Amino acid sequence: MRGGTRSWWGWGNVEDAVTGREREELTRRTAALLPGADLTVHEPPAIGSFGVGRSRVRAPRALEPIVSEDVRDRLAHSHGQAFRDVVRALLGRLPHVPDLVVRPTSEEQVVDVLEWCGGAGVAVVPFGGGSSVVGGVEPRVGDAYAGAVSLDLGAMDRVLEVDLTSRAALVQAGVFGPHLEDQLRPWGRTLRFFPQSFEFSTLGGWLATRAGGHFATRLTHIDDLTESLRVVTPGGVVESRRLPGSGAGPSPDRMFLGSEGSLGVITQAWVRLQDRPRWRAGASVGFADHDAGVRAVRALSQSGLDPADCRLLDPVEAFVNAGSPTAVLVLGFESADHPVHAWMERALELCRDHGGTLPEPPHYTDTADGPARTGTADRSARAGAAGAWRDSFLRMPYQRDALAAQGMIVETFETACTWDRFDGLRAAVDAAARDALRQVGAEGVVTCRFTHVYPDGPAPYFGIYATGRWGSTVEQWDEIKRAVSEALLAHGATITHHHAVGRDHRPWYDRQRPELFAAALRAGKAVLDPAGILNPGAVVDPLRPGPGS
Repeated sequence: MRGGTRSWWGWGNVEDAVTGREREELTRRTAALLPGADLTVHEPPAIGSFGVGRSRVRAPRALEPIVSEDVRDRLAHSHGQAFRDVVRALLGRLPHVPDLVVRPTSEEQVVDVLEWCGGAGVAVVPFGGGSSVVGGVEPRVGDAYAGAVSLDLGAMDRVLEVDLTSRAALVQAGVFGPHLEDQLRPWGRTLRFFPQSFEFSTLGGWLATRAGGHFATRLTHIDDLTESLRVVTPGGVVESRRLPGSGAGPSPDRMFLGSEGSLGVITQAWVRLQDRPRWRAGASVGFADHDAGVRAVRALSQSGLDPADCRLLDPVEAFVNAGSPTAVLVLGFESADHPVHAWMERALELCRDHGGTLPEPPHYTDTADGPARTGTADRSARAGAAGAWRDSFLRMPYQRDALAAQGMIVETFETACTWDRFDGLRAAVDAAARDALRQVGAEGVVTCRFTHVYPDGPAPYFGIYATGRWGSTVEQWDEIKRAVSEALLAHGATITHHHAVGRDHRPWYDRQRPELFAAALRAGKAVLDPAGILNPGAVVDPLRPGPGS
């Protein structure tokens, strides 16, 4: 991972925080959008002000070399990176702090940690990069446990083997995105998986949350890139066979993908690699009519062209983040095998058929690197509204933190639905969000963009930019979140497309999944995790939590 001082309370590195002219410009734009906002800057509290006590538990002597009881370390592992996490940290409200942070360097040590915790009744919350936005890494585990341990896999970060013939690699789960790509680069290969959290998230975190990457079509989720998994559970080690595909019963990999550490700790995986792209094309397409843009994207998703980027920004999203007065489609193609001019030209023809216009011509390149870290987006597409939005996309988490510290409500929620339901869903979500804003006394705007698109439906990503009352913005957001979550389920959408369940989405996930499936999942957890110590409350509850169960 790139050098820097990780923020204990917010996103990314301290050195990359929004300051100076960037903060002044962000404040100016926000004030223009929402003139009534009180944009007073609030600084994070001192670490000593949290009053974090000593650990309630003691690790066995053999584990002491990998255990940390440092207060800053424990606070940094006490929360994820959702808006509510950041604001609670700024307000000094982090009530669920792990007793210990444990950093195993081998699978054997993971086994030892689980054995100790199972016998002592200590909850174990697996931790990758801590970028969860759904309460997935917060040790909010209840009173049935003697304590809570944050199991940080960051020291297990090596590419162990590369199979060039099958184009796959065996990788330890704790590797961060940039370090993974650095290790694959000498082999001329890439995982080609770039979520917005890429710089500060790990392979194990992606697998455990069924994360979605940057690319809009084909191989959108980490599931698509998983060949096999190795998982340590309190009941034993599970390792699936390396196969390109199999019809032999339910997939063991599918059981652990998305389980968020509640069934076991993913220690390594064989992942499918790709050749590094040589050809790219990028363009931005304007749509005066947003609905026409939606129809154009649907045509693209059903055309078989499989663009790498196909993000439609509604007019508000385009204005806030790209300065465009109309809806904008950020469109891109890439290939390691052939030039992509023909694919781009056909895609633009489809866009023109639906009223799209090109403010500038497409940009082509044969540069061989994909996104790596903040500030290094591909130059071939950094022009016009598309380029402005890409630059803003990389800075969004930092800007969110800056605005959160100024009393703003700045948060997102994402989903997926079939194309036939999108119009009704968008109207319902917009109405629910606006009504909730009125109920909590906030003035704001609701934005929408597509992050991923499929032949049968889009993944809409909604944003809220609203004035807040300092000290109450968490509660204001929670009311908005409840309202829009109800609208999502009522209109046939999912509670999440790629942000996982954690604890924050559990009330709606429990209603989305079939009850018999939930019962089967609980039974599976009872076999794999009989003491119920693994990430209690995330995804599925243990049948009988606590020691001796």
